[in-house]
Amino acid sequence: MSFTELSATGRVTVFPLDGLTVAYTTRSGDARGLGEIGLVAVVDDQADGDALWRLAQQLGGRGHGQDQARWILTQASRARMVASFTDLVEAKWTAYIRRRFALDALFANHEILMTGRMDLPVTPAPL
Repeated sequence: MSFTELSATGRVTVFPLDGLTVAYTTRSGDARGLGEIGLVAVVDDQADGDALWRLAQQLGGRGHGQDQARWILTQASRARMVASFTDLVEAKWTAYIRRRFALDALFANHEILMTGRMDLPVTPAPL
C-alpha cells in the first residue's frame, strides 16, 4: 500500500466517528496559508483511511466520490465547531496520505480532501 508522508505542527481536532478515532487538520497548498486542503485521518497504526469512505457510503448514504468527500469534511468541520472534542493546538503530527481527492467546488473552505492515517505524539484518550 503506497502512502505519501506529511509532517507538520499545528491544530488537530480529534473526535470519535462510529468506532474510529479521527483527526482533522488543514494544510495550505502555497504560502497564502488559506487551509484549502482538509486532512481527515484515522488515528490507528493499522488504518489507511478507507474506513472513512466506507462510513460516508454506509452512514451518509453517499455513493458518489464528491458526496462522500463532502460528508467526511462535514463530520470533521462539525467536530471542530462543537469544541467538545480534543483540540490539540500545537500538535506535531505525521500523516500517511492514502487518497487525495479534488472537490469540484469549494466546500467547508476546502478544495482538496486528503485521507489516510495519522500518528500523533501523544495518543488521545479513547473518546
